[in-house]
Amino acid sequence: MRRALLLLPMLTMPLLTLGAPNARADDRRDHERARAALAAGEIRPLAELLGEVERRYVGRVIATELEREDGRWIYEFKLLPPSGRVVELRLDAATGALLRSRGPVEERR
Repeated sequence: MRRALLLLPMLTMPLLTLGAPNARADDRRDHERARAALAAGEIRPLAELLGEVERRYVGRVIATELEREDGRWIYEFKLLPPSGRVVELRLDAATGALLRSRGPVEERR
């Protein structure tokens, strides 16, 4: 089961505000699930991983999602590097380990 929890809706905010009436209830439940996972120690705080991503990789984080896939929490970060081509990073939400990247990701020196 794949369910995305929108945490930084910078790019999709207009879509959320114009969405279906049940969207707000679903968002509330998603946030509650994310808070519960954090409280239970199942995931690391978003702020910690956000800082690590911005220190390690070239680019600015423009969107973040927390997803639950096959019983595992995954943070997805979208970076906008100077090249303008969006990069996607998927990190294990419990450990912060990089699981996969899409696009020309560049590590800082």
